[in-house]
Amino acid sequence: MIIVIQAHEYRLQSHLLDQMFRLRKKVFYDKLGWDVSVRGEWERDSYDELGPAYLLWVDREARVVYGAIRLLPTTGPTLLYDVFRRTFPDRVDLVAPGIWEGTRMCVDEALLQRDHPGTEAGHAFCLLLLALCEVALAHGIHTMVSNYEPHLKRIYQKAGAELDELGRADGYGMRPVCCGAFEVSKRILTAMRKKLGVKEALYQGPGGEVRTKAVQNCPRDRAKHWRRGAGRLLARDDLLAEA
Repeated sequence: MIIVIQAHEYRLQSHLLDQMFRLRKKVFYDKLGWDVSVRGEWERDSYDELGPAYLLWVDREARVVYGAIRLLPTTGPTLLYDVFRRTFPDRVDLVAPGIWEGTRMCVDEALLQRDHPGTEAGHAFCLLLLALCEVALAHGIHTMVSNYEPHLKRIYQKAGAELDELGRADGYGMRPVCCGAFEVSKRILTAMRKKLGVKEALYQGPGGEVRTKAVQNCPRDRAKHWRRGAGRLLARDDLLAEA
């Protein structure tokens, strides 16, 4: 099942967060060799100090973690702006309360094979993306943004998601890093469920606003919305005028 852990739930769900940070070290540091901050058996960085929300794929008893994604609002500090700003054009403003960043997406392939034999890593990532769409839609998020290497775009396509590549840049490693915007809507959710053959919701959590320490009041001149296919950014007043 899919759950979302917010800052006020960290202590209660510490056993799951411990597994998540260990999984991140195993994937990003041990396996992929990324230059990430490691503390003992954990991979944890400064963005984890901001009280992000964590989307977790867990077993029915909520004791085992199969996968995870870290969620942060773009109105606060993000990897997107602090590290990967060169991956999208200067004219593109991705700071808005309804635009969130998804990072550190990973799955535990060994545990999946143990408890869900035959589940390939690619399909597991597709299910995580579907869960991300459900969670974002339930909490009023209209766009998810992320950075990824070019070959990973096929995961979004395989999942039935519509990912718009806003740009890419070299200089971050062996491969270019892309910036993509993932539309969150009922239309996209329906298409993803159909593509993956999933009939029931993966996320059963309550609706409402996802809160983090990083959420800030977005200044009026920065409260802009990126809209897929529009070719430009629309300020809030422009959106109201078009409604």
